[in-house]
Amino acid sequence: MMFTTAAACLALAVYHEARGESAAAQLAVAEVVINRAAHPDFPSSVCDVVKQPSRRPVTRPAACQFSFWCDGGDDTPHDKAAWETSQQIAAQALSGDTLGHGAVYYHTKAVSPSWAKRLEVVGSVGSHVFYTDGKCLLALGCSLRPVARPEGETV
Repeated sequence: MMFTTAAACLALAVYHEARGESAAAQLAVAEVVINRAAHPDFPSSVCDVVKQPSRRPVTRPAACQFSFWCDGGDDTPHDKAAWETSQQIAAQALSGDTLGHGAVYYHTKAVSPSWAKRLEVVGSVGSHVFYTDGKCLLALGCSLRPVARPEGETV
């Protein structure tokens, strides 16, 4: 399966990074990818953001910002229902209907990456914590409007 359109690349990221999470959590992950594409320190297209190599020195032959992309595994979505949901979330996010968190980084609550210390937490949704570096400005095209969130989700 080829992933070359913004919608396909974004859906693939949502699928691999947040399937099984609530719709709000999946949308929050999608929004990070979109915010990165509007951010001066990241590639300017959704697909290039998803496929971007890691910036940190690594010993592995290939390492990406979104680990699923170059972990050597099969990226083909096999859970049909989750793939359909990921595509719907991607379409929603690309239409501009986002949470408005302004984050450009996230990680699961199961890890404590060293890079997170230099960023500002904007909140958490589901099993992910979201961060900003303060550079993702509305003028650059980052999310413009917050929307209501389910109780307990703090982005």
